[in-house]
Amino acid sequence: MKHLSINQMVKKHYLSLSPGQKKVAEWITQNDEEGALLTAFQMGRKVGVSETTVIRFAYALGFKGYSEMQEAVRRHWLEKKQDHEDFPSYVQEPTEQTLFKQVIEKETSVLKQLLAQLDVEEVWKVVDQFIEAKSVYIAGFGSSYGAAYWLYFNLKQFRSSVFLSESMAFSPEDLCDLTQDSVVVILSFPRYHKEAIELATVTQKLGIPVVSITNRHLSPIGPLSTITLTTEEKMDSGHHSIASVISLLEVIIQGVQFKDRERISLRQQTLEQLYSERNWFVE
Repeated sequence: MKHLSINQMVKKHYLSLSPGQKKVAEWITQNDEEGALLTAFQMGRKVGVSETTVIRFAYALGFKGYSEMQEAVRRHWLEKKQDHEDFPSYVQEPTEQTLFKQVIEKETSVLKQLLAQLDVEEVWKVVDQFIEAKSVYIAGFGSSYGAAYWLYFNLKQFRSSVFLSESMAFSPEDLCDLTQDSVVVILSFPRYHKEAIELATVTQKLGIPVVSITNRHLSPIGPLSTITLTTEEKMDSGHHSIASVISLLEVIIQGVQFKDRERISLRQQTLEQLYSERNWFVE
């Protein structure tokens, strides 16, 4: 069975950590290269906590000690190192001649990062949830709503009982018909909306699985989710790419189409007949 990455382990235990241990968690998920080399004392000084807090953090994640956790961090960093070496840097100020090229190069680097960090096993779990769930409720608030609608529209081509939140809020009526056989999908990107956190909290209390699609495992929504898929875990800039979000959603949609061909084919035949009868599209 595949071992959890250090980021997945942090996400799994995050809510049970002490405030000091959470500081270590936040730091180590964003600084794995440096964390792979530091002693527990040095890491504590970097984070602003005691050496004991760092060691207890390792125990809290299930490691036998700090050295075992450090080896996991080192292994995680080495696995990603080669992929990051090709990423361009953006230290040069853009000009009228270079601006658009830099935008495209930046998007390319984001997609390379997505490929490097893509957890195939977790993606297939989400695909199976989308296929097997009795109903799928998709939510995105503020700037995350556009991507949520894209997922809603495309998934509704493939299966029935797909629902979408409002752009700024959800209501109790939205959740009334959901069961433990349903799945709630929450898209949450900076700037994060409180509604996403509230929805995840309520949904978890109802025993309904929550899939979060967000920019990093320890975003406000990540630790509250059953499964978390991320888009830009290691990107250092404040830029959050819609290209990476849609690409990740496209990966999921293609997975659903791959696994559920027969049911999708029957549904699309019915849809095409309805479209034709109503002459909805210009050929």
